[in-house]
Amino acid sequence: MATAPIEPPQRLVSSLSGDPEGPVREWLDTLPTLVQRQLDAWDLTLERVQAPGGRSSLLCLVRQQDGTAAALKFPVPGRVPAREGTALEAWDGWGAVRLLRSDDTSGALLLERLRGGVSLRSLPEAKALLEAAGTVRRLWVPAEPGHSFETLAGRTEEAVEALRTAGARTPAAGPLVDRALELRHALPDGSDERFLLHGAFRQGKVLAGERAPWLAVGPEPVVGERAYDLAALVLDRFEDLVAGPGAAAAARRRVAKLADSLEVDRDRLRDWTLYRAVDLGVREATAGDRQRGELLLEFAAWL
Repeated sequence: MATAPIEPPQRLVSSLSGDPEGPVREWLDTLPTLVQRQLDAWDLTLERVQAPGGRSSLLCLVRQQDGTAAALKFPVPGRVPAREGTALEAWDGWGAVRLLRSDDTSGALLLERLRGGVSLRSLPEAKALLEAAGTVRRLWVPAEPGHSFETLAGRTEEAVEALRTAGARTPAAGPLVDRALELRHALPDGSDERFLLHGAFRQGKVLAGERAPWLAVGPEPVVGERAYDLAALVLDRFEDLVAGPGAAAAARRRVAKLADSLEVDRDRLRDWTLYRAVDLGVREATAGDRQRGELLLEFAAWL
């Protein structure tokens, strides 16, 4: 049978260019066959590949046998935390896109169709922040005993050495890096919260839907305290906040407002935000986006 007429979007191809001969490149080369096999196995009709798409997965818009619209997702193997499908099963459509089917062998996920071109970023900042807070609150469910998800302590531990190395390359950021490393060692052990978190929550990961106005997509699930998830929301669209008047005070107000509205401890949210801002800032600076990296470090210093 002929392979599916697909061509991976350039954004995905570019993001995987660092592995020209490894397993990721092999996965990319075999995508047409992989997609066709899944279409056949699940009796799906391909409409088109979503473009520009993401940097860590291929998304195809499809029709099920009964004509219902759906989305077929193929995450890049090894590039994103596992258990996305398991998290979506746990939420069962509550605040997040609904998982219709999954395949352990190919990693494929069949999802309900959302309006991929309309995210919370299309709304004015204040309205977007309000809707995002309401969405992420729905996702915070207690983790089941014996869960299979990565823990917050484990995830941040993996980042320690990279943060230390990146900090050594940016001496001016040394004090902030030292503070972030201190927080990383203290924060995971300072809370007894064990919630299932989205792990990569931001406004761009909340899309318009038919079943509900806004639904989260693309989780990188992790178990830990809610302040970790909320810290990413504090940093979302931070460039807009930095460009406004009284940016430092506005940053602190955002922390306080989000913490109070979602009943999260202000100090812990501030500390997780500082950690995540420094971690992301030094990575951006050393990866080539020096301006964005420096803005993130400035944001961290305000906290």
